[in-house]
Amino acid sequence: MSRVAKSVAGTTLALFVLAVAARAQESAVPLDKLPRPVLEAAKKRFPKAEVKGASKETTDGKTVYEVTLKQDGKNIDVTLTPEGKITLIEKEVAFKDLPRPVAETLNKKYPNAKYSIIEEVIKVEGTKETLEYYEAHLTTADKKVMEAEVLPDGKLKGETEVKEEKKDEKKKDK
Repeated sequence: MSRVAKSVAGTTLALFVLAVAARAQESAVPLDKLPRPVLEAAKKRFPKAEVKGASKETTDGKTVYEVTLKQDGKNIDVTLTPEGKITLIEKEVAFKDLPRPVAETLNKKYPNAKYSIIEEVIKVEGTKETLEYYEAHLTTADKKVMEAEVLPDGKLKGETEVKEEKKDEKKKDK
């Protein structure tokens, strides 16, 4: 193997190891073990919702909590800092309730797809909430499992084919 090939292989391996190490570590948290500010902030923001569960995730040394709520039959995931500051909200929405440009993009890109879940992804900074994009989890007509992100104006932000490992992780989370 040439010196250049070894160098490229070594760099690729190092990047892979770093990526795996930086990957988020997520674990379920019993509601009675959740920091009080986290639970209080989630309940205050969604007072009519029922708290269903929580998890703790640490990425690059930063810890956040995700509280799952249910309101009007739909899931809401709220991401918060340990101090109770909301940073992200993911609200389940029905396909029929999507803005027309978003629905048109999904229909055009993925004709005859079956949707398992669609969420509004809302970024929170202070008291300002901004709809960033819609995230759709779907199975295409040719049986590919995909995640697609579509901006509110209908522009496709990104798409990812979900591999078996990720599907298995999602099954475990349910």
